Amino acid sequence: MSARNFQLTPDLLLRAYRLGLFPMAESRGAKTLHWLDPEARGVLPLHGFHIPRSLVKVLRSGRFTVTANADFAGTIAACAAARDVRPETWINPEIERLFVELYRLGFAHSVESWEDGVLVGGLYGASLGGAFFGESMFSTATDASKVALVHLVARLRLGGFTLLDTQFITSHLTRFGATEVPRNAYHEMLAEAVEVAARFIVSPDAAVLLREIEAMRQETP
Repeated sequence: MSARNFQLTPDLLLRAYRLGLFPMAESRGAKTLHWLDPEARGVLPLHGFHIPRSLVKVLRSGRFTVTANADFAGTIAACAAARDVRPETWINPEIERLFVELYRLGFAHSVESWEDGVLVGGLYGASLGGAFFGESMFSTATDASKVALVHLVARLRLGGFTLLDTQFITSHLTRFGATEVPRNAYHEMLAEAVEVAARFIVSPDAAVLLREIEAMRQETP
């Protein structure tokens, strides 16, 4: 399914997410968006989330300063940027525009990793009720996006979210416990999650956040 010749709005985008659809472009320069509802959907469990041992050391080192919603535009721009390992991207200017508008309306969020004051990793996504739709992540420093992901999950747990949709799964996400669920099962999970009164916590108390991350570590199989 594709969309062209009309201006998409944040409201239409949220309606699509509620139905289980999400947009992608074939390339950065593509003019058309395609709406996807794959037969198998990637889901990352909020309880039972796996933190690799090597990453625990990074988290405890304090190497990265982690924020949320501190630079949404910079984060999505970095996710859309071409890199040697990924010369092409599915985030075109239309998607970028829509998500910046969603962010201004409070329905999109970013988590950023900083090193020496420089944005070196992060992720962004949309939220609707108790569902968070993870869109993309980037990293220009080892482990920066992984640390952002851990902090995202901690915030979602603290805020009462019940579903973290990753759209597809990769070997990177599989390390954290991501699995695929059939389309029908995902739609059932989504229908329940969007009715949950959750809240994205931008600036949780530092001690509370650290306790939640430690609880996540102890849940790791």
